[in-house]
Amino acid sequence: MPTGGDGKPGYDQDAHRQTLLNWVDKVGGEASAAMVFDFTTKGILNTAVEGELWRLIDPLRKAPGVMGWWLAKAVTFVDNHDTGSTQAKWTFPSDKVMQGYAYILTHPGTPCMFYDHFFDRGFKDEIATLVEIRKRNGITATSALKILMHDGDAYVAEIDGNVVVKIGSRFDVGAVIPAGFVTSAHGNDYAVWEKAGGTATLERS
Repeated sequence: MPTGGDGKPGYDQDAHRQTLLNWVDKVGGEASAAMVFDFTTKGILNTAVEGELWRLIDPLRKAPGVMGWWLAKAVTFVDNHDTGSTQAKWTFPSDKVMQGYAYILTHPGTPCMFYDHFFDRGFKDEIATLVEIRKRNGITATSALKILMHDGDAYVAEIDGNVVVKIGSRFDVGAVIPAGFVTSAHGNDYAVWEKAGGTATLERS
């Protein structure tokens, strides 16, 4: 990915995501079933969870990776067999893994879970809870995303008007959580709310 002077990914990753979408076009574009691993989102998310969550929005207020341009073609992921595991070429920050899953499992795109995280790292129950929230609310690859906050220590987004997710170390984000939502999941620096009246059972926090 293009980097800035500090060695971190530059804010503008349009060229990177365009390269990925050019590949999709070459194998059939919209008419084909081809999808692409959203390495742009993975790279930005790797850095964003380290106190730079402002990176998770592009100048048009969309998601900054492939999913911000072509939702249906983006396969989102935290790590895979190339970036994580024994190869460990581009590993997601180990203490922030669940922030990554809270992001991809509530957002549009097609999320892909890493075997090691689910079975070997002790995240199975938390990931499964997020999967159930996604299924219960019918979140799909082309769901509507509305970004409510994008500061260094807090990112908050609303999906399809039914789910709100927060990642980041800031605890108090109540001012941007829409009325009528209740907490359905929470963990290390992440929380998810669902619209009241559905199947969520926990009280709003």
